[in-house]
Amino acid sequence: MKVTIVGGGFGGVKTALELAKNKYTEITLISDKPDFQYYPALYGTATGHSKRQAWVALGEIFGNAKNVTVIIDTVLSIDPSSKQLKAASGNTYDYDHCVLALGAVTTYFGIEGLDTYAHGIKSAEEINRLKHHLYEQMGERHIIDKNYVIVGGGPTGVELAATLGTYLERLRVYYKLPAHKIHITLVEASPRVLVRMHEKTSRNVEKRLKKIGVKVETGKVVQSANADTLMVSGRPIKSQTVIWTSGVANNPFFKNNAEHFELSKNGKVVVNEYMQAGKDLYVIGDNAFTQYSGLAQVALHDAHFIAHNLEQQRLRKPLKKYKAVMPPVVVPVGENWAVFEWRKLRIKGWPASLLRRAADVMGYRDILPLGYALNIWQTQEIVQNDYFTPSAPPAEK
Repeated sequence: MKVTIVGGGFGGVKTALELAKNKYTEITLISDKPDFQYYPALYGTATGHSKRQAWVALGEIFGNAKNVTVIIDTVLSIDPSSKQLKAASGNTYDYDHCVLALGAVTTYFGIEGLDTYAHGIKSAEEINRLKHHLYEQMGERHIIDKNYVIVGGGPTGVELAATLGTYLERLRVYYKLPAHKIHITLVEASPRVLVRMHEKTSRNVEKRLKKIGVKVETGKVVQSANADTLMVSGRPIKSQTVIWTSGVANNPFFKNNAEHFELSKNGKVVVNEYMQAGKDLYVIGDNAFTQYSGLAQVALHDAHFIAHNLEQQRLRKPLKKYKAVMPPVVVPVGENWAVFEWRKLRIKGWPASLLRRAADVMGYRDILPLGYALNIWQTQEIVQNDYFTPSAPPAEK
């Protein structure tokens, strides 16, 4: 059996690893990046911790998998009738079974100026631009911004808001700037932060953020941005450092190939009870219109499901029907403090932070051998002085 997987995130990598356990299955993994990106660690990398915690080369993950071929290319289109994928390189790839796990992309909802003036932390390139911007401000111009504004009160925004102040203070000391109060504001359009979690959890997190010096503004809508001002619900906030963590959309691949897919209102792909979008064509993770889509744990769950059913199909056995499973959610809010939720269970404080540490071990272990996973996990504690210098500019935006 030959399976082609498009996407090198949690869903794609885990599907390949599960299928690779059977030596009779030939797997081709096509990714537009040479590294697997561990999204839960991006906020840490963005605030001065080791890069190793966030990126692992696909070659290292599949080095011992003799039946997995990794190809770095960007798939642009699909023809289900001929079972063929076309890529940006000009190459075409045939498939017997295809699993699409392309992940989500950032969207600015058409808000004026955000795509030009806002920073992000969802890729190495975005993190590099942000760090270079901070170097230009503090290292070259010797200034501290009036406000550091984070837009988006989801897990990423909360995690970043809780750690950014400590990072900026380290930069201030490193660049020998005078003592100065650093103002961090978290802006969220919804009535509360972490809107997908329980109201009590949201209140606890907001209280925690305020305690560590973060100003939280909920129910406020970003309207526009320019070089030094963010307009929020009719009020200007002076800032040259706006970090956008809100807004994700389905990968544009599906809209660009909409004739082959049924898309929901939010642009995700409608799949059947076997996660199929067509004959021998599967869509999983962030791309699929399922109940808890959008979380890494869901992508891993989907990967196990698809790998099981493909093996069942190879053996000509009955397929299992998909059942959405609510995953546990744990969000760190500064050092040694977090919130954890699973069904009716809610934990906060240092016990939840221990659960987050354990969850990261399991997250790395899902894609790496245990020893390697523990080694990467330990790098979360490494603080690096990777401040930019003029000789290390970021890529052009």
